[in-house]
Amino acid sequence: MDLVSSAARSHGDALALMTVTGTLSFGELEHETAQTAHALRTAGICSGSRVALVMPNSCDLVMLLLALLRTAAIAAPMNNRIPPSTITRNLGNISPDAVIVPAELAEAFPGYRILTAEKLVSTAAASPAAIPQADMAPALASPATIIHTSSSSGHPKAVLHSVANHYYSALGSNINIPFMPGDRWLLSLPLFHIGGYAVLVRSLAGGGAIVLPALGESIQDTLRRTAPTHLSLVPTQLYRMLHEPGIVHNMQQVKAILLGGSTVEKTLLEKARATELPVYLSYGSTEMSSQVTTTPAPAEQVAAGKVLAYRELTIDCNGEILVRGRCLSQGYLGPSGIACHTDGDGWFHTGDTGLIDEDGTLHVTGRMDNMFISGGENIHPEEIERELQAIPGILRAVVVPAPDKEYGNRPAAFIEGSPAAPDNDALHRMLSQHLGTLKTPRSITRLTEWRLLEGTEKIDRNYYKQLVSTLMNVQPSV
Repeated sequence: MDLVSSAARSHGDALALMTVTGTLSFGELEHETAQTAHALRTAGICSGSRVALVMPNSCDLVMLLLALLRTAAIAAPMNNRIPPSTITRNLGNISPDAVIVPAELAEAFPGYRILTAEKLVSTAAASPAAIPQADMAPALASPATIIHTSSSSGHPKAVLHSVANHYYSALGSNINIPFMPGDRWLLSLPLFHIGGYAVLVRSLAGGGAIVLPALGESIQDTLRRTAPTHLSLVPTQLYRMLHEPGIVHNMQQVKAILLGGSTVEKTLLEKARATELPVYLSYGSTEMSSQVTTTPAPAEQVAAGKVLAYRELTIDCNGEILVRGRCLSQGYLGPSGIACHTDGDGWFHTGDTGLIDEDGTLHVTGRMDNMFISGGENIHPEEIERELQAIPGILRAVVVPAPDKEYGNRPAAFIEGSPAAPDNDALHRMLSQHLGTLKTPRSITRLTEWRLLEGTEKIDRNYYKQLVSTLMNVQPSV
């Protein structure tokens, strides 16, 4: 099923893509992605090829992703915000046939076949548009993307999605929040994130346009410049926008603000309600191709909403949220192949806990592990602890969530170090280099002895969760 050609037939002259330099209709989008597909084929990319892309959001990335979809290749947009060494580790899970990068990263990933985006774009511009349609129509069951999770296990998992997974995810979303010709969805999330990629398919399925910010342009500036009708935000983004003078009026003009990625603090939701923003709360995952439940923000409580079409959800005897349906991905991809991620009845165990009220509304109550969410991204304490304990002079470390008004939570570290241990400024620099800013602890507290669980040598994590709140003079979040 060629989603791009189908959109061109249904919405040919309607606006499909708006950038800082111009616009494209769905008909023009079909033409340009056909040229890009030809350039990819000229470079040896064909049906079933795995192609990683390490690029920021851009018109070129949109064209490449849609062209890969049309050629039945498997696109793997990678997180370009993490160090190249970490990207290389993630590439090892997916064994790509090629890696597309900007020219400045052409030497960053030795051992892989590198294609530069600039070369592909120039080849596409000189390519014929006439490509046999039969060669460009992947079956719905064909694998389409590999998108990494946000590291809920400490290491990102490579999730394999089919064309059908993305298509039915988009259909269910568009039934709930219509996205049709004349609408414009601001692409405010990265395309390596399932929430970003999902907007592409919603556009093809519903006929609404994608608004692409200029490189380096803030969401706020794009909002003022383009007047979109739809927004996808994580709570941290909403927090920042609500605290910027003059932007709330622009936000009030949109039809829907889809909020997801982490638990929403009550105070943030109350402020959004007070300013009459059309906020929709959602619950979803990479494994389920984005949203599972979505609802207009209720007046009195925080809830994740009702299950969308083409999804199923239940709560097991342990209170864990289980999901399945046409949006459920095909499994996790690793060096040894595709690993099944469901139980014998086809349910995916999310690791989240929750309950369903008498109205059928899902309420997410927490996680079943130590993971916490910061700024819409999953943070696994053990990953940070491993990095700390790999530094000479650091003897022991524990990382816990510290409540934060902007991010929801930020990591805070307690460490035991020898006299040779680096000072805190040096530790922050080292951790930022290896983990990125979001995973670098906001505070590092040095200890000489530890509170242990009674009768064990295990550190009492709950004690340190309480302690960090006391040290910050902030009540712990619940």
